[in-house]
Amino acid sequence: MGEPILQLENICKIYNQGEPSEVAVLREINLSFYKGEFVAIMGPSGSGKSTLLNIIGLLDRPTTGRLFIHGQDTQSLDDHALTQLRGHSIGFVFQYHYLISAFTALENVMMPLLADQGFPDAAMKARARFLLAQVGLEKWMDQLATKMSGGQQQRVSLARALAMNPDILLADEPTGNLDTQSADAVFALMRRINQQNGTCFIIVTHNHDLAALCDRIITVVDGQIQTGAPVSRT
Repeated sequence: MGEPILQLENICKIYNQGEPSEVAVLREINLSFYKGEFVAIMGPSGSGKSTLLNIIGLLDRPTTGRLFIHGQDTQSLDDHALTQLRGHSIGFVFQYHYLISAFTALENVMMPLLADQGFPDAAMKARARFLLAQVGLEKWMDQLATKMSGGQQQRVSLARALAMNPDILLADEPTGNLDTQSADAVFALMRRINQQNGTCFIIVTHNHDLAALCDRIITVVDGQIQTGAPVSRT
């Protein structure tokens, strides 16, 4: 598999440390993720899945332990450096799409590029057009987000997550608000992009059928990793 693109060493997350209400949400998490992997994270509600995803996505810092992206130890990075690393290395897709309703699909996909560069240009628009075509929305790129179906909106959010060409894409219940047909279509689209681009997908889901289509299922129970075995295809 080569070197991991993302590695967690002895990650712990404790809230209200030293107080009577102290709670350990994550305990001694050791995980590695590789280019081209498609991984599901599962577990009961309150098990620590979302906290784990937030730490992987550099949205939260662990209490102890170290997280490496492409071998770079993120522990010593300040908030600005973390924001820069996150913006260029990690894409996010959430259960709710969080599109800007007054913007078109094209404008929504351009937002990460605009935030990084500061001003729009032809290359930025071309990148957004390419990504919308990749998710099958070339005919809807000038449509307002509010005029699109739930499945279309989630595909726009996927295109937006890919705008900076990240090595890692994190998805928190990305099909949770969709009907079965739309959910299957969005999942198949993520799988195709994973295979074509080599993007590492890490998906939190409660859907056992979709998780069974991943390369590996990591199960979190009471803040600890219970299993992380490859999915059997037999």
